[in-house]
Amino acid sequence: MKVLANDGISKSGIKALEKGGFEVITTKVAQEQVANYINANDVSVLLVRSATKVRKDIIDACPGLKIIGRGGVGMDNIDVAYARSKGLHVINTPASSSESVAELVFAHLFTGVRFLHDANRNMPLEGDSNFEGLKKAYANGIELRGKTLGIIGFGRIGQAVAKMALGLGMKVIAADKFVDKAEVRVDFYNGQFINVEFETEPLEEVFKHADFITLHVPAQEGYVIGKEELAMMKDGVGIVNCARGGVIDEVALVEALDSEKVLFAGLDVFEKEPTPEIQILMHPKISLTPHIGAATLEAQDRIGTELAEQIISLLQSEKV
Repeated sequence: MKVLANDGISKSGIKALEKGGFEVITTKVAQEQVANYINANDVSVLLVRSATKVRKDIIDACPGLKIIGRGGVGMDNIDVAYARSKGLHVINTPASSSESVAELVFAHLFTGVRFLHDANRNMPLEGDSNFEGLKKAYANGIELRGKTLGIIGFGRIGQAVAKMALGLGMKVIAADKFVDKAEVRVDFYNGQFINVEFETEPLEEVFKHADFITLHVPAQEGYVIGKEELAMMKDGVGIVNCARGGVIDEVALVEALDSEKVLFAGLDVFEKEPTPEIQILMHPKISLTPHIGAATLEAQDRIGTELAEQIISLLQSEKV
């Protein structure tokens, strides 16, 4: 059987699939040509990440397709219910990238509280001529230790963020529509660990009491953070979004940054991805990354291997 990994797959994933008897194709096929390519090459399994969209048109046009796999968590680029109604298996890897996303959250938090995003823009331009001026401009950093981190969405990634926050000595509060309480295990390098129990709070309480807020929610209708929600927050709050574009009202965010209601923002995802607004890209108080939350070598190895294991298990059990 043939597997088309249209958005790429790790070497470990390829190796595992080939060991299971699959032919893996890593050719990048343009979105409008995906269905034709699948049919012309007798592809049984289509693997995607966030770039390729698997909508009703592809599902209807490819009767030989048996499995659609998403490397990562969110499956908003796949018509999941429709695919399953047509008898296809739709799989993903919800646990594989949690730690990678959580580390990027803290990369943005550290960047924001120490102005690294702006310093890295200005040091090459003025570091030799205005060193003392830049030193003064970036001298009012703040520490994360002892501050309150509000986590909106307390699933696997939200809990991974909580572990790191606890290790830094932060207080953690969380809101989630579907999780009332959770026990988070924090592991240390020497085999020791602690378990910390959390009870989630109403969203409004997180907005009111958090010094920093990070979002870990799926794509949805409407904003999670808009003008009203920003007004509830503490003055000087920091906001990070490594979840999905469109959950923050970017116009309201820029206004809040300009008025100094919000100290900084860290964005890995954007409303108009892959062409973010220039006002976002050029803003001196926004730390920016191009949707790379899960893009670590370790996470991609885990994603590839986990997808391979699921595919082999499904096909060998003759459920397909």
